[in-house]
Amino acid sequence: MLATLSSFQSLLRLHPGRRLGLACIFAEKKLACAARCLLPATWRLKVPGRDVSTAAPLQAKVQAKRKKREFSEKKLTRHFVDHRCVRLVAGSGGKGACSFHSEPRKEWGGPDGGNGGDGGSISFKADRFVKSLAQVVPVFKAEDGHSGGSKNCYGRNGRPTFICVPIGTVVKEQGRTLMDLSEHGQVYLAVFGGAGGKGNRFFLSNENRAPMSATPGSVGQERVLHLELRTMAHAGLVGFPNAGKSSLLRAISNARPAVAAYPFTTLNPHVGIVKYRDHEQVAVADIPGIIEGAHLNRGLGISFLRHIERCRFLLFVLDLSSPEPWTQLQYLRYELDQYEPGLSQRPHAIVANKIDLPKARENFHTLKSHVTQRVIPVSAVTGHNTEELILHLRELYDGYLHGDGSIEEENPTRW
Repeated sequence: MLATLSSFQSLLRLHPGRRLGLACIFAEKKLACAARCLLPATWRLKVPGRDVSTAAPLQAKVQAKRKKREFSEKKLTRHFVDHRCVRLVAGSGGKGACSFHSEPRKEWGGPDGGNGGDGGSISFKADRFVKSLAQVVPVFKAEDGHSGGSKNCYGRNGRPTFICVPIGTVVKEQGRTLMDLSEHGQVYLAVFGGAGGKGNRFFLSNENRAPMSATPGSVGQERVLHLELRTMAHAGLVGFPNAGKSSLLRAISNARPAVAAYPFTTLNPHVGIVKYRDHEQVAVADIPGIIEGAHLNRGLGISFLRHIERCRFLLFVLDLSSPEPWTQLQYLRYELDQYEPGLSQRPHAIVANKIDLPKARENFHTLKSHVTQRVIPVSAVTGHNTEELILHLRELYDGYLHGDGSIEEENPTRW
């Protein structure tokens, strides 16, 4: 409205003969009617040398909100790191002070040098909001303790340093496991800070009434540790590359891993949550594809086989479009047992994927004749028979909670 009135005032300066009509209208305090009456008149007004139309609305384009693009699998691998080698250096202790009390009319004040502060320590802390070891830098240096002062003032201790790591991080030193951070808020004190030095007040005794010595602080502890991240999930999808594991995880959970028609699309594990009506949640991990000779570090090798160690039960995903899908099951079991004996004997289910493709029915019946376990045919693309898989997944989960599985655990993991 203010912009319209200002444009009217500029036009009235050019045509003073129209001021009388405007004054009458504005005197009646009908601004809305005045604008309607003056708009047709302004259309006919012309500024010398240029045509002006004040009735034209502003044609400004409204910018739509840009949708946040999803990261590609290659970009996600830059942010996902599952192993780190870190050098930890704790803070050194502050040195003690050597001073004597000075005060008027007090000639022999005595020693008053304070002790130095202790150096800061470094600890690892499990945090459920951290999903990768990418934020862990190669070197951590804790704060040193402050030196002591006169008047018996002690130095300030160095601040402790806490390194937040994902749940499921294993701390190792020279191949030996030191700590397994498997719970939220769990803390492992890795290196201790050095003790602060003693001031000359500490050495005061009946034999030595004026000590002149003070000790420096001790050096903080230094270690080189290896961090390994093992995915915390109840079930793990194990299969050959391009078997449809990522598509299956999309179909049964809320995860959105990258899906493409070429092998080794998944380059890092993805965890999806399957929710049930009774508010129970089951975590399912999509493990990158395993090929023949993976235990010898072929393909993606053993870098992701360690993520299967924490899975309480397994889902073997077989591709029914392959000529002999039952041979895939034999190779998968062999690779798991070569990496860790007895790993393939955990509670598991056989999932026959891509049942909607041609000749898949024939391969499915042949597969059932080669195995004795239950085989669940599904189609991750069309969603065929995924309900049966979700129900069977709940049966495996309930058996894990009641301790029916082969792996005994005091406190079963819940999400």
